[in-house]
Amino acid sequence: KSFDGATAFWGSNMLFRTFARKASSGQTWKTARQFSSQQAKVACACFEGSVCTEPCKPSTSTHTHLGAPATEAQTKLMQTEDKYGAHNYHPIEVVLARGQGIHLWDVDGKRYFDFLAAYSAVNQGHCHPRLVSALCQQASKLNLTSRAFFNSNLPDALQFMHDYFGTDKCLFMNSGAEAVETAVKVVRKWGYEVKGIPPNRAKVIFCKDNFHGRTMTCVSASTDPGTRRNFGPFLPNIDTIRYNDLDALREAVQHPHVAGFVVEPVQGEAGVKVPDPGYLTAARDICKQANVLFVADEVQTGLGRTGQRLAVDWEGVTPDLVVMGKALSGGLLPVSAVVGSDEVILRFTHGTHGSTFGGNPMACAVAKEALSILEDENLYQNSRDMGERFRLKLREVQQRNEYVTTVRGKGLMNAMVVKPRQDGAEAIDLCYLMRDNGLLAKPTHGDIIRFTPPLCITADQVDECVGIIEKSLDQYASGQR
Repeated sequence: KSFDGATAFWGSNMLFRTFARKASSGQTWKTARQFSSQQAKVACACFEGSVCTEPCKPSTSTHTHLGAPATEAQTKLMQTEDKYGAHNYHPIEVVLARGQGIHLWDVDGKRYFDFLAAYSAVNQGHCHPRLVSALCQQASKLNLTSRAFFNSNLPDALQFMHDYFGTDKCLFMNSGAEAVETAVKVVRKWGYEVKGIPPNRAKVIFCKDNFHGRTMTCVSASTDPGTRRNFGPFLPNIDTIRYNDLDALREAVQHPHVAGFVVEPVQGEAGVKVPDPGYLTAARDICKQANVLFVADEVQTGLGRTGQRLAVDWEGVTPDLVVMGKALSGGLLPVSAVVGSDEVILRFTHGTHGSTFGGNPMACAVAKEALSILEDENLYQNSRDMGERFRLKLREVQQRNEYVTTVRGKGLMNAMVVKPRQDGAEAIDLCYLMRDNGLLAKPTHGDIIRFTPPLCITADQVDECVGIIEKSLDQYASGQR
């Protein structure tokens, strides 16, 4: 299932390419199970939507980790999903049925602290009453017109975005990956029409270890082997450089055909990698001097996650384009956007880009309310304050537990690097111990656990959750199986 037709088409195209590779080598697939892996503790847990690197056989048991097995009710639901759905995810084994604020409840009624927040889509908290009200009110009046006609919500939403972010123009899309695609398209178009790059020669620079989505452009820009394997051929003229390396950027933009540089202000899927102070400012200056567009992918880092409205605001940087999504709807429905200057966004003319659902009335109503909540409830400041408190207390835990090697982050976007046990237990196993103790989180890159709770978390809740993490670490360190 995908957000729109274009995303579904990209997915089917990638699946077809993978099938063709297998068939041409004499291998055939009977089910979508070949997209996943028996090694549940390794590949599938690493990335958002990770495609596993090795085929596997249909499993007879899902209990391959530390912690308690799933209940009968949850096992039945997971088996049904496994039978009828594609196998491009390997979730933590818990079946959730309800959410409110920072909490989630499973189908058996057990309550958990949510320390993933749907990869930072639920910054405002689950089922925020203002968001639910905005969605329901609009849903009872008008849902969708497409862009074949004007609708009464879009003008207000566009002006709201202009006033909120101080940018000239906004183009609403649906998923974050779709917004990244939109940005790359308009960067290329600007390169040809403004910079004067020869036809079909425009280059776009990305950083290694990035995560911008799962569409073909995003996969072409990825340096993760599991993300790329059997999905080629990839889009041409996409180059990658080391993240947080100004010399590499300075050298890359000297090529006259470079149109843009796309960067995450903090690399989330890579394990919450925070660049050196001044990196974003210097990168923006380097791009400006070389007449290259600076594009900030704020899909995960934006809207309060790092403690500012946008993560680039920590250095007062104004990108040529900003890509945002996830928390732009507070998790109620897919809403994304690209905001920027007239010079760039007006490269799009009638018929050169579009989306049936982009800028629909419900999305406009929800996006305005989602942004207003972040301001009205002082969630930017709370993210800064609670993030500092969380890192301070987690570093105190680090001093008491040899299995925590690193704690890092910005705002409420944090990560903990976990040392594997000698018996092979690792970060995914710690996540299952935390699940059993009432806190949900997910690993990335095998040994890193990302902690990104809703921004409405309180000081008492931070303290309680650090206690759960330490209890789970003690169990992990004791050799519990």
